[in-house]
Amino acid sequence: MIATKRHKKHKCLAKLVLIFVLGVTNAKAQTSERPVISVLDFGATPIAKLAAETLRGRFRSSGELVVADADLSRAAARGIGYSGSLNLTVTEARDLGAGLAVEFYVIGDAQTLRRSSFQSPVYFESYCSIFLISARTGRLLLWERPSFENKEATVAEAELSQYLTGEALTRRLLAVIRKAHEDERAQRTILAANPEALIEEAPEDEKAAEVQGIRLPRPYRRLRPEYPQSAARADAEATVDVAVDVGADGEVGEIQIVRWAGFGLDETTIATVRQLHFFPAMKNGTPVPMRVLLRYNFRKPPR
Repeated sequence: MIATKRHKKHKCLAKLVLIFVLGVTNAKAQTSERPVISVLDFGATPIAKLAAETLRGRFRSSGELVVADADLSRAAARGIGYSGSLNLTVTEARDLGAGLAVEFYVIGDAQTLRRSSFQSPVYFESYCSIFLISARTGRLLLWERPSFENKEATVAEAELSQYLTGEALTRRLLAVIRKAHEDERAQRTILAANPEALIEEAPEDEKAAEVQGIRLPRPYRRLRPEYPQSAARADAEATVDVAVDVGADGEVGEIQIVRWAGFGLDETTIATVRQLHFFPAMKNGTPVPMRVLLRYNFRKPPR
């Protein structure tokens, strides 16, 4: 009788242990299904620290993401030499993502600046630049630069803080992350099933091309992208690099941003490249498709 009771007790304990183990396993599985995101520091000022910590808190409270430890992310970013640039190549962005060991990350900056204009002799602008990046692809998925102006710095900062804690921004960021997470998973499946042949890359310069019997594609006329108002408001100066597939007919095919800048500069670059027409690349006298790298440097226009 005692042995039977002990046996039943052991069975109950074993069942409880099994339930506990399964619970832990399921919890880990659910956690691992959630994308991991890191929010790097936005600067050393109080408003910069508040902005970064606010975004971390919003991501945590959403329940959709695992937020990486800020100290560990900070150390990892320093370890690979990241110094806060918002103008990265996709390779640099992937390297940073690999160092952070996350699926997505946010970089940016936030400040409160004392300004003046003809309309208002002195006022304060409190802004926050937010760049959301895919660690796997290195793509800039979304950029925002909310900005608030007031005669008092504390009021401008309070308005910015209220915007960062708002549901609208959180929903927008989560929607982009959710879509990118699904798209990238689908893309990996497609690439594994149907590997595509890559278009030939253009040689580095005219001399290297000549050795290979190649004449590089040349545009009929060069077009300069406009410097958009969104960049002007941010005083943005940056370089945008694009890889452009030029067909054997000289027409533009696929365009890929390989160094992004945000603030509307990527979009104006793509719109300009879409308008280009080329004399096609020639290889041993025959037109051939070729991928070329185009670089556009943006500087603030003089006032």
